[in-house]
Amino acid sequence: MSPSPCALERRNLGLLVAAQSLGGASPPIIISLGGLVGQMLASTPAASTLPVSLYQLGLALSTLPAAWLMHRAGRRAAYLLGAVLGVLSGLVAAWGISRSDFMLFCLGTTLAGFYGACVQSYRFAALDAVAEPSRHASAISRVMVGGLIAAIIGPQVVIWTRDSLPATPFAGSFYSQAALALLALPLLLALRLPPAPPRTQAQGARPLPQIARTPQFIVAATAGVVSYGLMAFLMTAAPMAMVGCGHSVGEAALGIQWHVLAMFAPSFFTGRLIARWGKRTVTALGLVLIAASGLLALTGLALTHFWGALVLLGVGWNFGFIGATALLTDCYRPAERAKVQALNDFLVFGTVAVASFGSGQLLHSVGWGGINAGMLPMVGMVLALLGWQSLRQRRQSSHV
Repeated sequence: MSPSPCALERRNLGLLVAAQSLGGASPPIIISLGGLVGQMLASTPAASTLPVSLYQLGLALSTLPAAWLMHRAGRRAAYLLGAVLGVLSGLVAAWGISRSDFMLFCLGTTLAGFYGACVQSYRFAALDAVAEPSRHASAISRVMVGGLIAAIIGPQVVIWTRDSLPATPFAGSFYSQAALALLALPLLLALRLPPAPPRTQAQGARPLPQIARTPQFIVAATAGVVSYGLMAFLMTAAPMAMVGCGHSVGEAALGIQWHVLAMFAPSFFTGRLIARWGKRTVTALGLVLIAASGLLALTGLALTHFWGALVLLGVGWNFGFIGATALLTDCYRPAERAKVQALNDFLVFGTVAVASFGSGQLLHSVGWGGINAGMLPMVGMVLALLGWQSLRQRRQSSHV
């Protein structure tokens, strides 16, 4: 006997939350240990952060082929392949450590990018799992709760396993990364998402360049790019800035931990805020909080300034990114969803990859204050776009 639509919806969302919790634990492992392993294996100190940057680049470059596979074979098949590559990436990275082979380790972190692209797509799978459009924002928010669990699992795995193999420090953590991806496989296999639109319907889809030129896509994609890009840039630069200002490595790590918790904890109620206030309002609120984090950072260099700015940045990212994802759903028809979602994520995570490569150099050039001052005009630009779109829609409504 097949489950009722409501029961199937709850089941799929529960599976996606669990898969997000396991898959989302991989980036904290790679980001927290990639630089340390790089220092241990790289021939020059300048290359020590290359494994982390290659993970971000691999994620950005994988968004388009992952979306193509989802369109051709369905989300479940793509997600299963992503988890298999997640297992392989952890094994390759651990093998690189055991062989003291820096390039092999980098290959492992790069392969993890495809798994990361699939995990980031789980929020879009939540839209497929829920038939009622009015509940889409709530579904996205619910799946993002898995990120909060992942933010706890990932660092704890590092703490428990980094010295588990004394002859090869940190290799145990990457074996554990592979094990987490392996645990996700049966969850993804149990997914029962609606099939892709039939080919006859897909033939009526608009060309991607035409969709990308619409005001709705421009505003949604720009809000997502700025929300995620600024968060990634500032999160990467903050620990270096804190240590440079005389704070300890432990204090910097604690600040990042609070930041990550602030990123995902609001997901318990972000969907309800969007349902009550609207997508644009919550997206704008997130951007205002990101700007507030920059302003707080400019007021001083004490520990409270850094930690407070990181917490505001995390909450602002949550509202801004989930709101932008909800805005994106207004940009496409069902037959267009895969390619539009892929283009959006390519822009977002391409920006994150660039930020990962450039944050250290820019921090050295203009300093922590310069970075925070420089991001304020970008936030202002997106707020102006959101205001323009709101005014434009009100004018269109008044003419109807």
